[in-house]
Amino acid sequence: MAVRKVRRLVTGHDANGKSKFIMDGDAPTVLVIEAMGGLTSTDLWETFESPADNSGDKDNADRPVHLEPRATGSIFRVVDFPPDSVWKDSANGAEAFAAMQASHAADASSDDPGMHKTDSVDYALVLNGEIWAVMDTDERLMKAGDALIQRGTNHAWSNRTEKPCQVMFVLSGAKPV
Repeated sequence: MAVRKVRRLVTGHDANGKSKFIMDGDAPTVLVIEAMGGLTSTDLWETFESPADNSGDKDNADRPVHLEPRATGSIFRVVDFPPDSVWKDSANGAEAFAAMQASHAADASSDDPGMHKTDSVDYALVLNGEIWAVMDTDERLMKAGDALIQRGTNHAWSNRTEKPCQVMFVLSGAKPV
């Protein structure tokens, strides 16, 4: 699966307090997870506290990709999901979640290697393609333009087409359920 680059623009302030662009280019923080058929997570920004600190010019996404934000933070990312047919039958869920520093999130009791739970509220918006949002007891098809608010539930994603699906996420730290 070809990795789609995401152009990221970040704003800041000059010495006089005037707004300006401080970054403009391909988002550099990308993780390709081969254990999930080349699933690609492109992290665009992270906040570490709320309210967020908007001072300075530091790149808050200049760190290894990890699945969850801090309890008081958020992560903005784009994920490219490959078709299930290229990975799910031979997937190693434990290896995939370990690559995202989230071994604790994987549901080892599930038959779905992508089933997991995080202490976050996840806002998901399908940008391209279609994907199934899978819960323990139900599933729903999502298409481009559809949004999901995932509230700390056990869940997985299933791309049952033969084309990649691109989803934008904002993850916000939350209390455990």
